[in-house]
Amino acid sequence: MKELVEILAKALVDQPDKVDVKVIEKEKIVQIELRVAPEDMGKVIGKQGRIARAIRAVVKAAATKQRKKVSVEIV
Repeated sequence: MKELVEILAKALVDQPDKVDVKVIEKEKIVQIELRVAPEDMGKVIGKQGRIARAIRAVVKAAATKQRKKVSVEIV
């Protein structure tokens, strides 16, 4: 799932080399932290958070297939 978030984020931003994805595994939840350049933050979040919601929905669908719970945080 890390690769999935990384591919989606790099496709959206102007500075794909500054995309950083970190995976933190807790007891029952896998937390994915997405960091981008400050100038690209708006492109990843989108108007009213639509793109961020779409990223979370795609990752959640992939996680459901693997029977995991995933949380995507844009930092």
